[in-house]
Amino acid sequence: MPDLISIYEKLFSVFGHQNWWPGETEDEIAIGAILTQNTAWKNVEKAIQNLKQANLCSFSAIFSAEEERIKKLISPAGFFNSKAQYLKNFASWLHHKGGFSRLKEYSCRKLRSELLSIKGIGEETADSILLYVLSCPFFVVDAYTRRLVHRHEITSSNRYGEIQKIFMENIPLDIELYKNYHALIVKLGKTYCKRNPRCDVCPLREFL
Repeated sequence: MPDLISIYEKLFSVFGHQNWWPGETEDEIAIGAILTQNTAWKNVEKAIQNLKQANLCSFSAIFSAEEERIKKLISPAGFFNSKAQYLKNFASWLHHKGGFSRLKEYSCRKLRSELLSIKGIGEETADSILLYVLSCPFFVVDAYTRRLVHRHEITSSNRYGEIQKIFMENIPLDIELYKNYHALIVKLGKTYCKRNPRCDVCPLREFL
């Protein structure tokens, strides 16, 4: 198996620090994590901008807003019927928990368990919120990560937990490292490791 730290160092030398996840507030980051399910980030940006213009880019506002209004605003992100419900579900849960500041009193494991109990919050979305909002050390596995580990024969498994375990057992437990590594993999996937890969010019070709 290729050394995951060597892969990280190579990606960092090529792309540098990514300053990811974009968002001005904790709410905006979490909203983005929910809206980005099954869509490109450029579409999420349009939806978030709509929410901002309507003063609805916070979970307290979403909690009180009519679902139909949310659907119209987030339509650029696709699957707006289900995603509006997911935002409302999360907003209700967060409201009853007392907001993000209160959540930070919980253990990370308990938070993950509770997040996964919310309809519409899967492992990738939960871990994105945990890592980028609540500073809990869970490595985020997305489609780009799966593509990387399969093409470099790190594992043939497609199971989220198994891929996450490989990273968490083979790189230091460091929140900032987790954040930037995830972002660098996304950058690689968008630039070189596409569905039709550019392996001949990929910065990781030496690891193949």
